[in-house]
Amino acid sequence: MKLDPVTLEIIGNKLGALTEEMCLTLQRTSRSLYVKETADFCCALAGPDGAFTAYPRGIGVSGFVGLDVRTAVDHVGPLEPGDVIVTNDPYTSGGLATHLTDIQLIEPYFHDGEIIGYGWAFIHCSDIGGRVPSSLAPTNHEIYQEGLRIPPVKLLRAGEPSRDIAALLQANSRTPEANDGDLRAMLAALRTGRERLARVVAQHGAADVAAAHTDLVDHTADQATAALATLRDGTYRFTDYLDDDAVSPVPVRISVTATLDRGALHLDFTGTDPQVDAAFNIASHGRAHAWITTRVLALICTLDPGIPLNGGLIRPVTVTAPEGSVVNATPPAAVGIRHATASRVNDALGGALGLAAPEVMPAASSGLVVPVVVAESAPGGGQNVQVLEPMVGGTGARDGADGVDGRDSGISNLANNPVETVETEIGAEIVRYALRPDSGGPGRWRGGCGLELVFRVLGDDSRLLARGLERMRFRPWGTAGGGPGAPAELVINEGLPGERRYTKIDMVALRRGDTVTLRTSGAGGYGDPWTRDPGAVLADLGRGLVTERAAAATYGVAVTTGADGRPVLDETATAELRRTPPAPPAGAGPERAAWDAVHDTEAADRLVAALFRLPPSRRSTRRAAVHTAVLAALPAGFPVTAASAAEVAEARAVLDRRTAALEEEITG
Repeated sequence: MKLDPVTLEIIGNKLGALTEEMCLTLQRTSRSLYVKETADFCCALAGPDGAFTAYPRGIGVSGFVGLDVRTAVDHVGPLEPGDVIVTNDPYTSGGLATHLTDIQLIEPYFHDGEIIGYGWAFIHCSDIGGRVPSSLAPTNHEIYQEGLRIPPVKLLRAGEPSRDIAALLQANSRTPEANDGDLRAMLAALRTGRERLARVVAQHGAADVAAAHTDLVDHTADQATAALATLRDGTYRFTDYLDDDAVSPVPVRISVTATLDRGALHLDFTGTDPQVDAAFNIASHGRAHAWITTRVLALICTLDPGIPLNGGLIRPVTVTAPEGSVVNATPPAAVGIRHATASRVNDALGGALGLAAPEVMPAASSGLVVPVVVAESAPGGGQNVQVLEPMVGGTGARDGADGVDGRDSGISNLANNPVETVETEIGAEIVRYALRPDSGGPGRWRGGCGLELVFRVLGDDSRLLARGLERMRFRPWGTAGGGPGAPAELVINEGLPGERRYTKIDMVALRRGDTVTLRTSGAGGYGDPWTRDPGAVLADLGRGLVTERAAAATYGVAVTTGADGRPVLDETATAELRRTPPAPPAGAGPERAAWDAVHDTEAADRLVAALFRLPPSRRSTRRAAVHTAVLAALPAGFPVTAASAAEVAEARAVLDRRTAALEEEITG
């Protein structure tokens, strides 16, 4: 360390405040609902090596602290004062951009002719072209369908806008005015960062600021290593599944093996399925990328709440992510719904690290982030594309605490949108926006409840998109005897003639008067629900989080009505109920148990290993063929629909035969 601790603390606080002010500038000058209200944006300061050295703690998307601007900067070449780089391409930016609607700007900050840092800003734009309004759809199978790809290029040259780039951006979006406003807001944020950094340099000198870039990251890396060193060393494995890949009924497997060794953490994703012909792939470039390490960063910050936020958080973490897997996709794989896979990676990491630290790690969160998008014709032509709500569920319960209801910062910390603002921005009436009763996984400590959103469409020719729909088949798992959360549901015109129920959707046409109901999954519970404090169950009843039926059946708690009309604990009936505890709940739900009865760990590992020995272009189709043959031996709707023992045995035999034939083909 070059700087003394006091000076480092002072400069570090000033640089952190600088990034917070950049974020406030961006948010207050933005044009789009998803930025100014939902807060899907961030700003940071990177050192000359490209790693973030200062990152906001209280505003913006928190999970991108481990990203790096170096690849994007090197792609452009020599820079001069006033240059600003723009990109949205996950492949040529080295993973800085994670899908095409995330627009990135980078500005080199100079002092005496030398670069002393980089300002960074990103926003999720309303639309960047592509096949559907808002650009992102699960059934896109290559990145070219997801909108305009922008490799790292100069948006500004020596302070002068590149009119050619601006024209391309305007011509390739359904919302050019909103995009232009957001770009201007990002440029304002970068200018704020430049001015504030110049003040810090004037106060402390360029040499001390340069030293702080290195020392801050080194200091955080040391603290992160120390935090991880408090966990039990060893190797721990966990697997989880996406419901399907949106183009077939075949689930997508995520496998992670975590090895802890004196504060160093290695994550091995061997056993994870190959990349899919859909938009669920992550372009991690085989690095410890934000979308496959977010749970680790949250764990480190839990173990050491005062740790500074910068790129040093990720330094103790190394990764093995097989090239061509869904967590290390190669072009031209579509990546638009990468956050759904990141959510499942989060859960798998939580399961593996929970084996190392069961007293710290919670059960599975609700495991989904669903930006509910409505696109409608705009007055005077064009389209109005808005995210009504970024719907999430709750957080998992842990030893000693219930999960948080209706909020989950697992992979993002997006805010919900005020109802009044939504109804001003789009032709929709919010009928209900509330917590979903009985959705939290039962346990001694209850999982967080999911949300329920009901809205009515007020105009004609509207379309609904709901990217990231998940946990509709495989429920969020409970742990230590806790049960799973309730699965998610999407219904159009519920309870009316013509009611339609969906799993994943691409784009659904809506008519004036249609209602849309989305219920997100609840999170997993922790511990035996029969041992939950009856007073806590009674409190849940009073808050509308648990019904009387679930209180009796799930928790063995009986209530009666008091003189004031409120529920009161019936101690005698409760004691009688609890004399005969039920069978413990299936931690991951009956659907996962049914799937694993056919696809146990050994069989699934064997198939994935065989698929990775094929050329990349053949993996997806062969994987689908094997699973289609297996599912043909099982009832329609499996694993939600139960199978008989004979059907399970036959399906397993088909899996073994198909895998053996694939292995023979490869070796023969």
